[in-house]
Amino acid sequence: MSAASTILGKLLEPVTDCFSVEVARKLLAVKADSSAEARLEVLRAKANEGDLSEGERKEYQAYVDAINLIGILQAKARRIIAQG
Repeated sequence: MSAASTILGKLLEPVTDCFSVEVARKLLAVKADSSAEARLEVLRAKANEGDLSEGERKEYQAYVDAINLIGILQAKARRIIAQG
């Protein structure tokens, strides 16, 4: 886990402390819609080829940041479910 993810995880503790088991289960079911998945795949392929424009790089980074945030929240949700 990166330092940024660790810090974000700590900052999110007050939020996730409010989660019920039901909320945690709903959070685990969160998935990107098909258009977001398709766009991410295009950006991922272009990134792997080194062909991202500056705007695409920012867009791709926004996707990565959002995925990381959701991943942190889902990890916390799994912990809540395990304890509940």
